Amino acid sequence: MDDYPLLNVFWTMMWFFLWIMWLFLLFKVITDIFRDHDLHGWAKAGWLIFCIVLPYLGVLVYVIARGKGMSRRDVKQAKQSEAAFQDYIRKAAGPEGAGSATDELTRLADLKANGAITPEEFEKAKAKVLS
Repeated sequence: MDDYPLLNVFWTMMWFFLWIMWLFLLFKVITDIFRDHDLHGWAKAGWLIFCIVLPYLGVLVYVIARGKGMSRRDVKQAKQSEAAFQDYIRKAAGPEGAGSATDELTRLADLKANGAITPEEFEKAKAKVLS
């Protein structure tokens, strides 16, 4: 351990983490190139070649030139994913009337718990809602 001092360990770890962060940024830029619908085939190919041949310079120039668009595309993709998820939930939950029956049963249970209706009235109303 004497031949590799603690400061060298620190510097090695710092450069390693910076390299990992750069790799994440490189993959982010490459996915953004393919996700952008405003860029067409040759423009995508040009940016991709620029980022592969001169990776540090290519990523830096791409982030400077198209950084704002990257964040807009991220937000747009997140909104689309959320909308698709909400649509899936609505479809999986069943027909729209199913939620109202659940709400009605909850309201009836609250009325019964508060003593506003008797247990017999609750059972009659529950049977009516479930039929």
